[in-house]
Amino acid sequence: MIFLWISILILTFLFMEFMAWFSHKYVMHGFLWHLHRDHHIKDHKSWFERNDLFFIFYAFVSSLFVILWGEAGFWPGLPIAIGIFLYGVSYFIVHDIFIHQRFKILRNIDNKYAKGLRRAHKIHHKNIKKEKGECFGMLWVPIKYFK
Repeated sequence: MIFLWISILILTFLFMEFMAWFSHKYVMHGFLWHLHRDHHIKDHKSWFERNDLFFIFYAFVSSLFVILWGEAGFWPGLPIAIGIFLYGVSYFIVHDIFIHQRFKILRNIDNKYAKGLRRAHKIHHKNIKKEKGECFGMLWVPIKYFK
């Protein structure tokens, strides 16, 4: 049972990498561009972005699985919720702290993976339009970015 529980958590975490790519390409650069736009074009003075609402959505989804686990006895709900939560924390650390430096920490990480991740993200941010919103995940980046 422990193996199954941990497997569900890990698979959920990996599935969230797909969901991040999918929602970024088809939702954020699609019908919810008006919320994501300020992440590419800073048109305000606030530290917060409308784009931050996407974190709230995934926190809500994670919470729903906790409720399913606690109230409906859906035992996979907890490892799914934790997998979503851990991906969210990882994404926040990699994307908002490491790449965008919203907090002034993790500035001096200097390895091929980190440089490739930053390079790929910088190329993604050169596009400030709704169209062609392709991006890479935090776990997979094409080898060409690792110089």
